Amino acid sequence: MLTNQAPLDTRAAAQYLGMSKSTLEKTRVYGGGPKYLKLNHLVRYRPQDLDEWMSERLIGSTSERAGRGLK
Repeated sequence: MLTNQAPLDTRAAAQYLGMSKSTLEKTRVYGGGPKYLKLNHLVRYRPQDLDEWMSERLIGSTSERAGRGLK
């Protein structure tokens, strides 16, 4: 887990999460994505928020429902 690191731009955050940039952008628009910072016109993601978002989606078996925030 990364801590005390500079916030990531959308491209770097998507790479960190293992998803496409466009998918991450869609979660920002439609909801269900990780928390993000809006710094003037820039969108940034803190690595600890990305880790938390992934942790909320841990599933132990196919019979379990996904974490909160998924649609």
